[in-house]
Amino acid sequence: MKTPKLLSFATAAIAAVILPPTLSAVTSAEAQKAMTPQDAFEALYHGNERFVSGVSVNRDLGAEVAATSTGQYPLGVVLACLDSRTTPENMFDTGIGDIFVGRIAGNFADEEMIGSFEFAHKLAGAKVLAVVGHTQCGAVKGACDGAKMGNLTRTLAQLNAAIEEVPASVKPRNSKNPAYVQKVADANVRLTVQEILDESDVLRDMVEAGELGVIGGMYDLETGKVTFFEDTAHGLKMP
Repeated sequence: MKTPKLLSFATAAIAAVILPPTLSAVTSAEAQKAMTPQDAFEALYHGNERFVSGVSVNRDLGAEVAATSTGQYPLGVVLACLDSRTTPENMFDTGIGDIFVGRIAGNFADEEMIGSFEFAHKLAGAKVLAVVGHTQCGAVKGACDGAKMGNLTRTLAQLNAAIEEVPASVKPRNSKNPAYVQKVADANVRLTVQEILDESDVLRDMVEAGELGVIGGMYDLETGKVTFFEDTAHGLKMP
């Protein structure tokens, strides 16, 4: 049965996880303005809890399309890998208009991606930025093996800094070593969070002003759980 009245992402979730009252109307400009970065982060955090538990919100997507046709007021931004199994809208149990999503193989942030984040946060009002890598990442494996193919060569080269972060003592240094691959993936998330803040005065100033929270995390392909890295948190604390 379709819900006769559109419920926002956070409102519909109350049956599964009780969220702060400020999250009850995330699709409205007023609710987005009143929301803190911590509120937005906890909405993602609890959304992933619902996803992992198998109690995701049953949405009326047609109604959401209609309700968001004249404007968008997302709570946050998720930078994720291109991998078809890592869809942010699913892993965080969000609806149409709830999050901006940037996707690229290896979930790194170049100048164009960071510019898009500046739009999403400074101009469109999103309150949290999550950089989310994933286990068994094909892009990371390719980078670890020094794979080369057309334009992909340049893409994978963006992960070289993460490879260099992993101690030389970790061997073998190729995709046949799952532990090594995961260490590179973890390092890539941490470096990407820092690079975004280093390269964007706009976003860094927003964090310092308490207008934006930034954090990194890792999605587990086997469980669906996102583990956030507390040491990457800027303007946020773990729930």
